[in-house]
Amino acid sequence: MTIQASKFSRLLIRTALAAALLLTGGIYDLSQSTSLAQMKDNGPGSGHRHGHGHGHGHGHGADGTGHDEVNMPGLRGQNATPEESAELAVLFRNFETITREVTELANGIRTVTRSSDADVMTNLVSHVVGMIGRVENGDDPKIMIQSPTLDIFFMRGETIQSEIDVTEEGIVVVQTSDDPEIVTALQTHAAEVSDMADRGMQAVHEMMMERAGMSPRR
Repeated sequence: MTIQASKFSRLLIRTALAAALLLTGGIYDLSQSTSLAQMKDNGPGSGHRHGHGHGHGHGHGADGTGHDEVNMPGLRGQNATPEESAELAVLFRNFETITREVTELANGIRTVTRSSDADVMTNLVSHVVGMIGRVENGDDPKIMIQSPTLDIFFMRGETIQSEIDVTEEGIVVVQTSDDPEIVTALQTHAAEVSDMADRGMQAVHEMMMERAGMSPRR
């Protein structure tokens, strides 16, 4: 199943979620539109204990993001929904279930991301589809810990061509552009996400400290 970024719809997203669950041995009833919402109603504090995600880094400590890995206030955003923050929390708490491969293309990237946990995979697919949709619409969620690498995407989203497949490999994303600066940003961001998939919130803390000119503790 392929989802073109210009054709997002609730039906396509729900179909992608269904495929994600089936890939990990779960069961998803397409007639039930509330299953994901019910999972998210518990807020950023719900989900498992380990962490990963597409969370990124604009601030640290003094601006209120801190190192609170229980409530994860840094996952909130000026323009993000509670559901989006809850998705990020699930991903960060369960980063150990997530594996990822990145291939750098001459004009972009190809990434394959998966989770061994059905609930995490559902949140992962929803997050990826939702964030690519936001880029397409120039709708920056302004997450507190969001990487500044993303800024150019929201300014020049129309220059990015995105394709999403949910396959036996996982969620496969190919993003390309004719804009060299966008290509560089895509590859940089892919590396940032891979680091977070490997090390969870620790990777975010270190990226934020480096941007602040501080030496992270290892």
